[in-house]
Amino acid sequence: MAAPVPTSVRGRGRPGYDLESLLAVAVEVFNERGYDGTSMEDLSRRLGIAKSAIYHHVAGKQELLALALDRALAGLAEAVSATRAQDGPAIDRLEHLVRQSVEVLIDRLPYVTLLLRVRGNTEVERAALARRRSFDRFVADLVREAEREGSIRPDVDPAITARLLFGMVNSLVEWIRPDRRAVGQLTESVCAVAFDGLRRE
Repeated sequence: MAAPVPTSVRGRGRPGYDLESLLAVAVEVFNERGYDGTSMEDLSRRLGIAKSAIYHHVAGKQELLALALDRALAGLAEAVSATRAQDGPAIDRLEHLVRQSVEVLIDRLPYVTLLLRVRGNTEVERAALARRRSFDRFVADLVREAEREGSIRPDVDPAITARLLFGMVNSLVEWIRPDRRAVGQLTESVCAVAFDGLRRE
């Protein structure tokens, strides 16, 4: 389901910027100006290099977008895989997924922020949104399973519960600042607010 990434990425680039550092700056500008509002000239000015130096690494800004969104989506895919490997009640696996997702968000904050702002205006964005919907379905399925097991209150639609739960997680991008020392406390706070309300007495 991954968006196709052009094969123009070369091994080593020109001095000063490798692909990784170029991508980090591009994501910063995309988040500030919006992807559609960012031109290659904007990236060139922010980087302080000629546009030709950017093209030495990538075919254009769409490739940068694809690489950036894949960075966020790969983190969520890893969280899903880790959750699938868990045993035990669905409510515990759902909580595990939330914890993993918060860690991904903090660890890859600029990339997740960009993912949450795409609107499907390009093929790359539509492919990313399809992968996000797959993640949402996995969450909703876990909620349904937890309801069937009697662990979660049954008076809220599972799809709505899933959206509300990860709406809270996703809202962190609007105010959180990366701080690995605080990730444990933040994760505990999110789970306390969410699961104290979800679990049946």
